Amino acid sequence: MEQQYHYVLSARTVTGVMELGSFRLVLRPKFPIAGNRLIDWLSYANGQNSTVDEELRNWPLGKDGYAGLVPAALLHECRLLLRRGLRRDYVRRQRVDTTLRGRLDVEAQATRCFGAVDQLHVRTFEYEDGCWENLVCGAALSVAAEQVASPILKHQLHSTAKDFPHSLRVPDALSVLARARYSALNTHYRPAHAWARMVLGGGGPDDLLNPYGFRAQGLLLKLDGLWESVVRRMATEAAASVGGRPAQDDGDRIRTHGRHGGDSPPFLPDVLLSFDPPGQPSTTYLAVDAKYKNYAKCDVSREDRHQLLTYIAGYTDPSNPLALVVHPDPQGPSSHRLEFRGPRGLVGRILVLGLNTRVDPKTAAEPLRKAIAEFGASVATS
Repeated sequence: MEQQYHYVLSARTVTGVMELGSFRLVLRPKFPIAGNRLIDWLSYANGQNSTVDEELRNWPLGKDGYAGLVPAALLHECRLLLRRGLRRDYVRRQRVDTTLRGRLDVEAQATRCFGAVDQLHVRTFEYEDGCWENLVCGAALSVAAEQVASPILKHQLHSTAKDFPHSLRVPDALSVLARARYSALNTHYRPAHAWARMVLGGGGPDDLLNPYGFRAQGLLLKLDGLWESVVRRMATEAAASVGGRPAQDDGDRIRTHGRHGGDSPPFLPDVLLSFDPPGQPSTTYLAVDAKYKNYAKCDVSREDRHQLLTYIAGYTDPSNPLALVVHPDPQGPSSHRLEFRGPRGLVGRILVLGLNTRVDPKTAAEPLRKAIAEFGASVATS
């Protein structure tokens, strides 16, 4: 009797493409963003400025859906690097040569050549383009070329990958990116590495069907994570314009104490902004939480209300118990306020803001900037 295998996939807030053997699974987002705007939002979420390249902005959303824009953006940034000229640096190499050039590897010479001097094991530093910045791009281009369905884009990725060194494996490239440090010499690699990080780390279940001769490949975008990155950047920039900043002290967190609460993580909103009232030693906090939900048409869930009220009780000043919820709204900017009262009076207020995803992020952020500016002004006059 032939054995059958079944898989249960829960998409939730993930969009993109997965290939499972002969099946190609395309996950569409529940909040659509126009193709000519999506690249702006992805760039903003990754801490970049919006691209002005019209070819990339008008890239068609084909079989790969939204995920197809990420390899296209990676290709665009890598081509800009090639146009500028790849960075070269001294790279450590181990080689076998007939002449001593560099430093002799004594251990290798003694154990592999048994003292013979016709072949010398040496360690040298070569000035070449094999530095980590280029290796990461090469690895990402090779991976992206295997993920896309468009033959034109696949050919362009393969062609560009040949101009980069690509001896890194995917886990090694991700490890290098995690330790990346940028200076004036390599800061122009940041955009390419941002897209490379998404390509290398967003492929879904790796080797899911490998025992049966197939390989699960794809590119998945976790949209709630991207939305949190967008809101975090918007809120941080808005607070900085009115004298606020992200809270830095890790000791001031809501924590659970007791028999079973010692190891539980603290209650921490997506963005916790701090404002220092003039002439007062205490700090006033504002919690901002990003929710990838359609709160323009449905009520804020009971769980989210409890979560925000916990933030209000733990972080905010009793005289202004306010927290913000920020969600995407494809129909345009929206806002409404929830007020909670109990037997002892006001418990807290939650301002629910919907940001218009049909415009660029800086324009869409205006309601959030206004709300944070009003909160900052109230702190300054308190």
